[in-house]
Amino acid sequence: MPTVPTFFHRLLPRALGAWMALAFALLSIVFTLVLSAVIERKATEQVKSGIGYSLADRAAQTSDKLERGMFERYREVGLIARRHDLGADVPLARRRETLERVQASYGYYSWIGLAGIDGRVQVAARGMLEGVDVSRRPWFDNALKGDHVGDVHEAVLLAKLLPHQAEPWRFVDVAFPYLDERGNTVGVLGAHLSWQWARDVERSVMADVGARSNVEALIVDAGGSVLLGPPDSAGRKLSLPSLELARGQPSSGKVMSGYVVERWPDGKSYLVGYARGRGYADYPGLGWTVLVRQEVLDAYGPVRRLREYGLIAGVLLAALFSLAGVLVARRITQPLGELAESARRIRAGEPVKLGTENGRYVEVQALSGTLDALVADLMQQRKELKELNATLEQRVEQRTRELEQALVTVRAGKQRIDTILGTVQDAFVAIDLQGRVVDWNAAAEAMLGWQRDEVLGRLAVELMVPARLRPNALAALQRFRDTGELEIHGHRVERVLCRRDGSEVEVEMTAAIAGTPEGPFFSIFAHDISGRKQVERMKNEFVSTVSHELRTPLTSISASLALLADGMAGELPADAQGLVGIANASSERLVRLIGDVLDLQKMDAGRMESGREVQPVLPVAEGAVASMAGLAARAGVALACEAGPGAAALRAGIDRDRIVQVLANLLSNAVKFSEAGTTVTTRVDGGDGRVRLSVADQGSGIPEAFRERVFQRFAQADGTNSRRSGGTGLGLSICKAIVEEHGGTIRFDSVAGQGTTFVVELPAA
Repeated sequence: MPTVPTFFHRLLPRALGAWMALAFALLSIVFTLVLSAVIERKATEQVKSGIGYSLADRAAQTSDKLERGMFERYREVGLIARRHDLGADVPLARRRETLERVQASYGYYSWIGLAGIDGRVQVAARGMLEGVDVSRRPWFDNALKGDHVGDVHEAVLLAKLLPHQAEPWRFVDVAFPYLDERGNTVGVLGAHLSWQWARDVERSVMADVGARSNVEALIVDAGGSVLLGPPDSAGRKLSLPSLELARGQPSSGKVMSGYVVERWPDGKSYLVGYARGRGYADYPGLGWTVLVRQEVLDAYGPVRRLREYGLIAGVLLAALFSLAGVLVARRITQPLGELAESARRIRAGEPVKLGTENGRYVEVQALSGTLDALVADLMQQRKELKELNATLEQRVEQRTRELEQALVTVRAGKQRIDTILGTVQDAFVAIDLQGRVVDWNAAAEAMLGWQRDEVLGRLAVELMVPARLRPNALAALQRFRDTGELEIHGHRVERVLCRRDGSEVEVEMTAAIAGTPEGPFFSIFAHDISGRKQVERMKNEFVSTVSHELRTPLTSISASLALLADGMAGELPADAQGLVGIANASSERLVRLIGDVLDLQKMDAGRMESGREVQPVLPVAEGAVASMAGLAARAGVALACEAGPGAAALRAGIDRDRIVQVLANLLSNAVKFSEAGTTVTTRVDGGDGRVRLSVADQGSGIPEAFRERVFQRFAQADGTNSRRSGGTGLGLSICKAIVEEHGGTIRFDSVAGQGTTFVVELPAA
């Protein structure tokens, strides 16, 4: 007995003509099915579009009526709350009569009343709930907070006082604060709007289509619960694509609508038109969504009937084309049969050419001739392909080994980098160009208190930067994105960071830009310097305290020694006179040292007094030179003051005493390091909106090794006890601070054996 597959195999046609006849029949059937499907799809789209837009329009009308109706009640209650005939000074009966007129003007006001600021109802239409405490009701509290509309809810107490009805009483609350004539809040005016109003709105819109087309309308609140709809859906919570689409529409201040086909919890598919209210005018809306649905089977009924007619016509056409296919196939396949016989003989090894002299078609003859050439080419290509495959396999194997080696190298490099970042003592943070953390090492966890998995993807500014500094940090990030410039790039700067517990830590930070295939990022290393800063503050406080404690007695000692040196206590012996002179000079030097230290302390603390005035600069320079004439004379050094072109007219906003202090310090240094018989020249020049003051000497110049530390505190070119000139090493540091406070710069040019020139540049007035 033949097996089932063999049985069906025997039923299949074996000749090409039979296959072509079968193909004609199948093509006609496929064409019919495709045409029916296209027609059905097009018709379905048209029906879906027509009915869908109709349902969406119904939903939009219903939503618009609901929003406008709520707007009228919202505005009406708001206007009533502004009336002054409901105040406590108006008789109770008259106030109640006013509210009853309002209730009678609109039949859906189930309750309207005025509660005092203590929450107890003072007056209400028909006296309902008067004296009841409503302070715990949401509408009362929300009205005082500025929320004047409450969503649909049940009111058990009020329902007991209203007539019984088939459906439970449900209400929408509208409430506004009631103000007296002075604008003070003295109560809350509230109204309960019967939800039956929404049912009547829905019936007015759906009356002409609901019964004959099985069209149903639902009203859904912002949370997805059905407020109004068929009996089996009331109160249910829905999660549907139509609700998501309605919520995702732009907030344009008007009702937006659309339609969609979706499956509902009852297992049926519906064509659903949706519209979500966005309020109306100054009424903000409660986010109600109106859904108008029609079962797909009812909506697409005409399309199904059209598809049935198309299938019947297709079957008839298939039978007709099958008959024609048999006749045409026999005519077409005869030359191909001859060609197949020749090919069979070639396979058997017979030397037969494929070309047929009696072929009816030029195409068959061309095919026969071409196949001969193709057989020869195919053999040659097969040989070349074998050789190419062998070469290709070798290249693939080589490339695979190279890639494996590269992968091992990359993994080792990544592991090494991860190990370094994990063990380094400085905190490491990587931040992308959007300001979000992409990496965070263990030192950062210990310093700032955040674990790595807690911070990845979060904004670094919110985690690390104190609130007062965040605007500057965000501005710097935006400036980098706009211009590509990063102020702290490649520099070591001091910053303040914020820990997880809100405390702050001072750090020394470096930042650089690094790049990966995913994009560039900021690579930041931070070193905790809070301990060092604490030590510096303690040092500064100690220096300031000691300086103040020493200055007063030293001043007295210096004055006393000066009096002794001047002979106020009588003429002293020569030896005593020499000792008094040495003591007097040393005390004056200590007083100057303490004065310099105090000046530095004031500058560091930002308390240096400055009395700037716009004034000529040349007289200031001349006065400084004159004040140093005595010192220069004792050293045998000449002083000169030169004025460049237009120097007499140069003016600047300066503190005269401070600039004289700068020049005096520069002149004092120049005199100290100049040989007797040389000249120290002070020059005043101007140009490019700047005023230049230069002091040039003819001394030995500044040693190369000392030039980088010239302006550092307590720095001296010759720190040995045998140096020729004494000094504290603070003068140039003070000069630099004073000049920079004036918005200027100070620099120097020095040539060994020829002298040094210090140049001060200040903004010209």
